[in-house]
Amino acid sequence: MFTDEAALEERLATPSPALVADLGALEGDLLVLGAGGKMGPSLCRLARRALDAADRTDVTVYAVSRWSDKAAAEELEAAGVRTVAFDLMDPAADLTGLPDAGNVVFMVGAKFGSAGAPSHAWAVNAAMPDRVARRWPGARIAAFSTGNVYPLVPVSSGGCTETDPVGPVGEYAMSCLGRERIFDHAALTRGTKVANIRLNYAVDLRYGVLADIAYRVRAGEPVDVTTGHANVVWQGYANEVALRSLLHATDGEAFTLNLTGPETASVRRIAQWFGEEFDEEPVLAGQEAPTALLSDASRCHALFGYPDVALRTLVAWQADWLRRGLPLSGKPTKFQVRDGRF
Repeated sequence: MFTDEAALEERLATPSPALVADLGALEGDLLVLGAGGKMGPSLCRLARRALDAADRTDVTVYAVSRWSDKAAAEELEAAGVRTVAFDLMDPAADLTGLPDAGNVVFMVGAKFGSAGAPSHAWAVNAAMPDRVARRWPGARIAAFSTGNVYPLVPVSSGGCTETDPVGPVGEYAMSCLGRERIFDHAALTRGTKVANIRLNYAVDLRYGVLADIAYRVRAGEPVDVTTGHANVVWQGYANEVALRSLLHATDGEAFTLNLTGPETASVRRIAQWFGEEFDEEPVLAGQEAPTALLSDASRCHALFGYPDVALRTLVAWQADWLRRGLPLSGKPTKFQVRDGRF
């Protein structure tokens, strides 16, 4: 359990021996683009600690963001991460002004509001990757994508694998597939080593599917179970896999990886678990649809091991977090959306 955000951040920034070993083999510095988002700061701290544990103080971790939250940038600097204030969406911005690096983690993305501003979603999710791929053609690039590139599939299927046909629904999902295709093209034409990471859904107690459900159960608000199943994964594991995937990035053909937990998790069951935690009878609305957005992450687990925090443990942590009155991000995942309109 966690007494405050500092304790949570400490847990998220604790590297495993496997991560230490992998980052110890990196060639060149590490550049994280879009480092100011929900996952970026903890990924940067995790990388810095792993590199230090591997005695790779020669590798600089650069965290690139607009850094509208100056305190977040200062905290990263104190942790040994070099922050760079830069607006990647500025059409006049010259990417050559950013540091050279042998390794790039691309975390930039536009999701919410994409239904009303689809051109912005495409500019961020598909056009910007082309600029990035051209700026660092010789780097290893781990690019965060999303499981939304897949269609809704039967709950009994176990989820889509990396070799299943994609079928994005909505502008957001289509633009994210566009991002993958741009990085694929860089791998094919310029030999850029690329890993496309299809993530859904990371949780870290301040946000995520579990936080969304827990909040509603505790408040006595209805939990819609129409989208009755989802995948979730501990953010610490997600960040670790993204970093370790750099060594699997390949030229000629991009390395594609589903990143999520092993369960096809029942929203109804999770709500019931939170009801037990809060001694509240959950209010459920709707009836489970036969399909959901689901990914099969067997390949990920075979390469990197199972997530180090189990689903039931995450539920207990999330309930304790809310009982303590600790903060939430106020940014719902909208995992219930079925028409691709975010």
